[in-house]
Parts: sequence; C-alpha cells; structure tokens
Amino acid sequence: MIDGIGIDVVDIERFKSSIERTPGLLTKLFTSAEAAKPVHSLAARFAAKEALYKALNAGKGLPWHDAEVINLESGKPAFLFRGEIADLVDGAIVHLSLSHDAGIASAMVIVERS
Repeated sequence: MIDGIGIDVVDIERFKSSIERTPGLLTKLFTSAEAAKPVHSLAARFAAKEALYKALNAGKGLPWHDAEVINLESGKPAFLFRGEIADLVDGAIVHLSLSHDAGIASAMVIVERS
C-alpha cells in the first residue's frame, strides 16, 4: 500500500547560484560522493531528498546525509539510507525517479508499506 508520495522540482541555475553564493551548502546537503557530481545532478539529488521528506511526512530537521542518492549498476537512481532516516523507512519500499531537462531538475518518491 502506498504510504506517501513526494514530488519536488528545482531550477538548476538558481540552485547553482545558491551553491556558489554559500559554499558550505554543498557539504551540508550532500555526501562527498554526491558532491562530486555535476550541478544538474546535484539539483536532482536535492529534489530527491526534498521529495523523500515529503513522502515520509517528516517535515524539516532530518539529517541530509542520512539519505544519499546513488546509482545502481543499471544506472537507476536509489537511496542509501543511514541513521535517523533508515529508522523511518525501516521495512518500507522506496521508489525514486529523477529527471532534468530545460533547466529544471525533478524527483518523485513513492513510499510503500505492507
């Protein structure tokens, strides 16, 4: 059964400007593996984390690094959960879809529980 759905969109240029203006933002939001990605990928990963928080109905205050966006061997994006967020999603199936085109990055997350 679907327990939560989250969707988020990010303007890539605006996101890039925010990172350039506030250099500490990169390390606050992303793991070192994520931070090495190009800006369009970072924007999509940020959208994924925001969509996840919406799908979990978690509000703010969750550690950004506890939900790392990785790519499986197939190239499909997925979350790697740690800590507090791992506890929240325990036993759930979390689906993630990312896209970026025309200057916009988007993410959709569906959380399923039995």
